[in-house]
This record gives sequence, structure tokens and C-alpha cells, in this order.
Amino acid sequence: MTAYGLYTHIASNKFRSMLLLGGLFLLVYVMVFAGALLAEVALNSNRPFEAYITLAAHDLVKAFPFATIGAAAWIVIAYFFHQNIIDAVTGGHDVTRQEQPRLYNLLENLCISRGIPMPKLKIVDSPALNAFATGLNRSQYSISVTTGLMKALNDREMEAVLGHELTHIRNGDVQLLVIAVVIAGVIGFFAELFFRIFFNSGVRYSGGGRSSSSSDGDKKGGGAFAIVLLAIALIGIAWGLSLVVRFALSRSRELLADAGSVELTKDADAMISALRKIEGRGELPGATSAVMEMCIDNPREGFADLFATHPSVDSRVKALVKYAGGRDPGPMALPGGDAETGDSAPQSGDTSPEARPEPPHGGPWGSSPQPTPSPAGSILGPWGRR
Repeated sequence: MTAYGLYTHIASNKFRSMLLLGGLFLLVYVMVFAGALLAEVALNSNRPFEAYITLAAHDLVKAFPFATIGAAAWIVIAYFFHQNIIDAVTGGHDVTRQEQPRLYNLLENLCISRGIPMPKLKIVDSPALNAFATGLNRSQYSISVTTGLMKALNDREMEAVLGHELTHIRNGDVQLLVIAVVIAGVIGFFAELFFRIFFNSGVRYSGGGRSSSSSDGDKKGGGAFAIVLLAIALIGIAWGLSLVVRFALSRSRELLADAGSVELTKDADAMISALRKIEGRGELPGATSAVMEMCIDNPREGFADLFATHPSVDSRVKALVKYAGGRDPGPMALPGGDAETGDSAPQSGDTSPEARPEPPHGGPWGSSPQPTPSPAGSILGPWGRR
């Protein structure tokens, strides 16, 4: 199902979510069949190849209901407890308007402007510059922001980041990614389980068959060896496909979320400036690869960028310049560490976002200031300047 815009992308994500759920069960059955092959070899390593296939097929039929129940239980656990797991990994916690009035008001303004239900707001105590959205339904949706990001960005840039994450929720990206993570998680779990059980059990598939010098003995031993290779190949293919699904989801959705943020805020320059500040500074210590895939930027690129889950910041900025008319200030340094970035990001309404000091090398607003009709002391909403 091809997606041609922001709204067809939402329908496409729902369709792909159903395919992924079906793919989860299919890959689980492949894993069960591979496990049955290994189990039959462990029980008797003197059978011919065809006998192992037949016995493993019978085992799969017997295990079918149990495998289905197990996969369904995994989905239920992920549905209800994935946020608790993510919070435990990242240290995120809920905040209220009283605790974070600046952040809460910016997110609320964006939601009101489009009639979107307000997601939960979470803070992650980390100097990293990053943010991510999670949730599988309206009551679970949440947006998490690091304290480092709050200090580094001004109101316009923070509003752009919140718009980016809100777009992930609107487009159904967070649902799709959680399902993909569930698929990879269950496949990875069973793959490791099978390998540990088989190789730690002291099984010698060639033990009985190799002791005979007859051609029949060689054939039986060879059958066991071929079955082991087939089972390992099936497990590897299932595990690889589960990872491919995860890697295939991220790149296009980040570009569409950038575009959705501009649609919400009408401020392409703010999105570009936020990306330039976040660039290369988003690593969350202790976070798993699955959590980093949900973030606005994932600096973990993998081998030769082959396994990068996000497009580069340069390519995202070029798209915003080309299609949204934004201006690229180039890579932005944050000299002075947290202290200076904290000064450049006002925490209250006492200073207008446009009044922030210009960086030494010149920021995106220095050469061509934006109109500022809003009075000083107000918190700007997404439509305040338009």
C-alpha cells in the first residue's frame, strides 16, 4: 500500500501494522519448526533427512496452538507494559503543567491548534539532546523530552520538536514501531533460547551415525548434519527478517514527521535549527537500540550507514530547505556546555524566543530576523506569528 502524503501515510501505517502482526506469527512458526528440527536431532542423530522433516512437521502441528498463544501473550505484554519498560530503561517520568509550564504549554498549544488529544508529557533526566514518542492507543500516547534538550533549544525550536513527535503519533508511526520491536524481540528471544538449549546440551549430531563405516551410517549422519544447518539457516533468516522490518520503518517516517512539524508550526527554520543543534548529541546512555530507533535522532549509524534507522540530519535539512523553504545555518556548535545552552533557552515567558543571544558563528535568525508581532512576556503558540 503506497503512501503519497501525510494522510495516506496514516492509512498505510495501519495496513502495514496488520501485515506485521501476521508476520510476527509466521516468523514464530518458522522458529518453532526450526526448534523442532533441532529437538529431533537431539533425540536421535541417526535418522535420514526426510525423517527429520516429517517428524518436525508433526511437532509443529502439535505445538501450533501453544506457539499462537505464546505470541499473543507477548503482544498483550507489550501492549500494556511497553511504556513501563521504556521508562525503566530511560528513567522517564510524568510531569504536570505546574512542574514544566513552558514545555506543557507549548505541547498543549499544538494539540489545541489541530484538535489533537493531549498526550502525556515525560521528562528524561539526561544531558543528551533527544526526544521520542511512544504508545499504542490514545490513552497510552506520551512524548518524552530530555533535560538536555530543554536547556539547548529555545521555544520555537522546542515547539518544532514537539510537533515532530506529535506527528509520529498522528501518523501511527509509534504503533508501527512498537509492533516491529515486539516482532524483533520475540524472534531474538527464541533464537537465543534455541541456540543455548541446543549447543549447551552437549548434542553430537554425528555421534551415532559416524561410528559406522557403512554408507548407510554416513547417510544418516549426513542427514542430521544437514538438518542442523537447515535449522540454523531458518533461525537466522527469521531473525534477519525481523531486523529488516525494524530498519525499513524509520527512514521515511522521520522525513514525514519533519514535514508534519512544519505543517503544525508553520516554521521550517525552527525545525532546521533544532535538528542542527541535536545533530550528533542524541546518544542516551544505557538506552537499547529499540529505544534509540524511536528518538528524533539516532546517532548509532551501524556498518557503513547500512543499518542506520534515521536519515542523516543533512538530508533531512536539505528536504526542509527544498520543500518547505527553510534556511540552513549549517552545523551548529554549542560552546560552553549546558551552562550556555541553558542561557540560550528561556525557561519562562519573561524573554521572547527571538531575543536569545546569537551564537558566535551566526544562527538561522541572525541574517534575516523573523517578524515578532507577539508581545514580550507571552508564550508563543504555533499560530502566533502567522
